[in-house]
Amino acid sequence: MKPRRSVCPVACTLDILGDKWTLLVVRDMLLGNTMFKEFMASPEGIATNILSDRLQRLVECGIAERFTPEDSNGKDAYRLTPKGKDLRPVILAMLKWGEKHVEGSEARLKK
Repeated sequence: MKPRRSVCPVACTLDILGDKWTLLVVRDMLLGNTMFKEFMASPEGIATNILSDRLQRLVECGIAERFTPEDSNGKDAYRLTPKGKDLRPVILAMLKWGEKHVEGSEARLKK
């Protein structure tokens, strides 16, 4: 991981989660997605190289873990760690803010 630009907790968190894709991948894990193809099916249309990079970053930061489900024919899957699950209130707060302030937005995550 890159050196920190600041000791501010907001800045440190943004260094991990502050691009336009990472929290969407976390959102999808909260929705139950685990397989690469499931993340690719999200409506935002993330590119495969970006998805690979974000999944790797989430694993390196201890937010997600890679595992091999029994029924996956040996394909890796991803799931949130307890550290990653702690992002649920953050995602829900963003969901509520978006519903309130962004016309036309629609929640997919259960509140």
